[in-house]
Amino acid sequence: MSLYVTELRRLFKRRLTRVLLVLLVLGLAAITISFSVASHRIDPARVAAAEARAEQEFQQQVRYHTQAVAECEAARARGENVEERYGPDCGKEYPPQREHFQAEWYLPFQFEFREQFGVFISVFSGILALFAFIIGASYVGAEWNTGGMMNLLLWRPKRLSVLLTKLGVLLSGVLGIGVVLGALWTAAFWLIGKYDGITGKMTQGVWESFAISGARGLGLALAVGAVAFGLASLGRHTAMALGVAVGIGVVSEIGLRIALQIAGVRFGDRYVLSTYAIAWFEKSFTLYDYRACDFAMGECKPGEFLVTWQDSALVFGVGTALVLAAAMWAIRRRDIT
Repeated sequence: MSLYVTELRRLFKRRLTRVLLVLLVLGLAAITISFSVASHRIDPARVAAAEARAEQEFQQQVRYHTQAVAECEAARARGENVEERYGPDCGKEYPPQREHFQAEWYLPFQFEFREQFGVFISVFSGILALFAFIIGASYVGAEWNTGGMMNLLLWRPKRLSVLLTKLGVLLSGVLGIGVVLGALWTAAFWLIGKYDGITGKMTQGVWESFAISGARGLGLALAVGAVAFGLASLGRHTAMALGVAVGIGVVSEIGLRIALQIAGVRFGDRYVLSTYAIAWFEKSFTLYDYRACDFAMGECKPGEFLVTWQDSALVFGVGTALVLAAAMWAIRRRDIT
């Protein structure tokens, strides 16, 4: 039996993999169900009810305004100072305006697939990346910690081949899960839009844009899983990857932001990983420096720094390559006993 098939079975027979996979499916299902319940198709009856509610609110404010003007005039007739409380002319010049009471403000939430599904692609990608990180770290970390890796290397003494096969199994497993669940995720939200909301005008370009966004999300999840795998292999323990993740979160997202702000570094967020994650999903992300305003006609025009998805690809690609290269170097050079 090939090593790949053996490792693939081992990956999906692990209790943690099965538990996390069930939690992943349940979590995604809970999100889709909650949005299905929250979304309402807006029909002519709902529009009519919203228009009636807007008119009712407007008439009520007109009555309140008329009453306030009458009270003001009565108080002024008694010689009281009413300007501080009611303003000049008892507020007659500021009556409620009908255009300030729009019917759409009283309509329920309606999910629009074309306009809003892009956000849910990012949500799905983030959840899948978390799943890939935990599975990637525990898959090889547990092997080292329990001695399973050493036993495997006695059977297959080619260290790099074993490590790369395990990495390939992890990535192909995450990719397969991501493709299947991503397709179900897309179908579920399309059905929500069709029956509980609105799908919008779906063209080939829109579907291609969703597909590209989904591919970006899968790519990020695979990179996260590979980094977790490499870190756990370097430290020969799952805790190595988890510790580095916590450290990066604290140092990059909190400590580095504070330090750069104190130092007055322009566009300090370009050194923070979350900036590149946003740019990866949104194709680009603009940073603003309001301390370097170029005032024109009294208006502040802050300095701008553009982070593109190509920059994100470079950062994540180089980081992933360095971690995996270090893991491959370590397994070749270090004693495995």
